[in-house]
Amino acid sequence: MTAKDGPQDRYKAVWLIFFILGLGTLLPWNFFMTAREYFIHRLADPETSRLWNETSGAALPISYLQSMFDNFMTLCAMVPLLIFTCLNSFIHQRIPQQIRILGSLVAIGLVFLVTAIMVKVDMEPLPFFIFTMISIVFINSFGAILQSSLFGLAGLLPASYTAPIMSGQGLAGTFAALAMIFSIAIGAQQPESFIGYFTTACVAIVLAIISYIVLPRMDFFRYYSMKDKTEYHVYNAELETKRDLIKKGVCHVLLVSLPADEPNGMEQNNSKIIPVRNPDKKPSVVAIFKKLWVMAVSVCFVFTVTIGVFPSITAKVSTVLGEGNTWGLYFIPVSCFLLFNVFDWTGRSLTALFTWPGKDSCLLPVMVALRVIFIPLFMLCNVQPRDYLPLVFSHDAWYITFMIFFSISNGYLASLCMCFGPKKVLAHEAETAGAVMAFFLSLGLALGAAVSFLFRILI
Repeated sequence: MTAKDGPQDRYKAVWLIFFILGLGTLLPWNFFMTAREYFIHRLADPETSRLWNETSGAALPISYLQSMFDNFMTLCAMVPLLIFTCLNSFIHQRIPQQIRILGSLVAIGLVFLVTAIMVKVDMEPLPFFIFTMISIVFINSFGAILQSSLFGLAGLLPASYTAPIMSGQGLAGTFAALAMIFSIAIGAQQPESFIGYFTTACVAIVLAIISYIVLPRMDFFRYYSMKDKTEYHVYNAELETKRDLIKKGVCHVLLVSLPADEPNGMEQNNSKIIPVRNPDKKPSVVAIFKKLWVMAVSVCFVFTVTIGVFPSITAKVSTVLGEGNTWGLYFIPVSCFLLFNVFDWTGRSLTALFTWPGKDSCLLPVMVALRVIFIPLFMLCNVQPRDYLPLVFSHDAWYITFMIFFSISNGYLASLCMCFGPKKVLAHEAETAGAVMAFFLSLGLALGAAVSFLFRILI
């Protein structure tokens, strides 16, 4: 190891820690969504259920809270996610990183612990609904701070260390999809059977907390997280030494010019111009955005397209091969949720192997823009019910093919943008750049949720 190269990431330990932290950011929320049937079941009106069972053997009517659960869940998830990601772009300079990350992990873990306990507590539908929505707000609020703080932290390291966060987040969705399929396979219908989801989320959070505590002990992480400050103090010490030598006349041939009115805070010698910055000066968010706006807008557009059709459109596609058989039961869990999460994770993981096109290539935003073609493709699949658009791609194979390319492009391009964003700014601006990128990622999620209503109406 040379001083120039710095310490190595032995056994990929730092990479693995960022992977676990990425997994911890989305695994709780994914398991929360997986337990949707548990929440719907507990929102049933007990009095209506009793009267209906006495007078009719037909299916139980859906209450208002049950019918509106998905809408309120999306609202309580996306709005806090966007707001707190935006706030983190500014408060991260005032609240220490350790408090933001550890505090968020502990808060999310406590929410899931209480949620697991509540499985055994009887509550009326309305209080339970309010409790659930408050839990969703807390999870996504702290999740937003955690996510943007992690991207900012990864921005201090080489570009490839944003990839494990994205990869871990992608794998979280895969776990959730497998849990959904497993619940169908075992026929889990009782509310008590869902306690395992929340317990698993608590275990994942504890693992993420332990990983973060271990992270500062890694030489590789310490080298990059302190590199900018160390270089500044070393250079400043050398500068003071040169000034002393000049004042004392010890070195008359030293080719360094230090005029008091040097413009732009620059110091120059005969070989190069070196920018000097004040380490106490906070980087400007606006100035940083001007440097990485292409990457920020790109990642925003990637998720606007993705959330615009997934799952609001893709989950409503009906199979033509599984009507009345087992495949019909597993079609959406496998072809929509599992397939998306597996190939999304694959796309995110590919950035650890290669990063094409480069961060300054015009091809990257073009590839991002071309993903808009997936919107009409899915709308022309066998989405039911439909009133306006013709059915063009009725066979299951079309839907599965579109889903594979849709998901792998989402994971790869989003991860690429998140990796490149912090690398388009100076080293001391990298953490702020990561927070700005996380905000635009969340903005894309919110915009996608908004336009999804329009896409569904058009069908």
